[in-house]
Amino acid sequence: MPQRGTGIGLRVASWVLVPLGLVLMLGGIGYFFTHYQGVTVMSEAMEPTYRPGERLIIERIDAGEIRRGDVVLVHVPDRYQDRPVLQRVIGMGGDHVVCDGHRITVNGKPVDEPYVMRGEVNPANGPYDVQVPDGRLFLLGDHRGNSNDSRFFLYEQSGSVAASGVLGRVQKSLTVPAVSVALGVLGIVLTLVGIGLGIGGYVAGRRARRPLAAVPPWPTA
Repeated sequence: MPQRGTGIGLRVASWVLVPLGLVLMLGGIGYFFTHYQGVTVMSEAMEPTYRPGERLIIERIDAGEIRRGDVVLVHVPDRYQDRPVLQRVIGMGGDHVVCDGHRITVNGKPVDEPYVMRGEVNPANGPYDVQVPDGRLFLLGDHRGNSNDSRFFLYEQSGSVAASGVLGRVQKSLTVPAVSVALGVLGIVLTLVGIGLGIGGYVAGRRARRPLAAVPPWPTA
């Protein structure tokens, strides 16, 4: 006699896993593309920290989240052929930035710069003494001998750029993107498992409903 409940458990599991998997998959992928973007380093201005051709993950942030020392992707109208560039935040709004040609101080405190190319703090440039306007940033490249940064625009608001032009900061750790990707992968796996269980439940139900062939009685002598 056909068993009506055959395969129902598999189908119920499928109904749960497929929607859950889709939510995780779309959520993980959507979160990554909403909060992060990938960029390729196009110049030598940030060597040796980041080299041309290197792929980086940029975390989208608000102006209020920017900190000194961050490497940011910034768009500055009328500079750099209107293309975004990578530079390091040295001074923020209200900071007093001074370079005597050998070292940089911010608000009177020396800045430790182990990331600078071969220890070059200010090659081929004269000293400068600037006050960063509110809402703006003083930016330098790590390869000071090959970086077209704030030092070359001191006549424009002390060389500073608007903090609102920052598109994001280089993500030093891949922890958050990895979690996002893991959620997406888990969602894909759950979706595929759910689909498999659903197919299994359907097949089991079809087999259970298939009528049994009549068996002829044993022949009598």
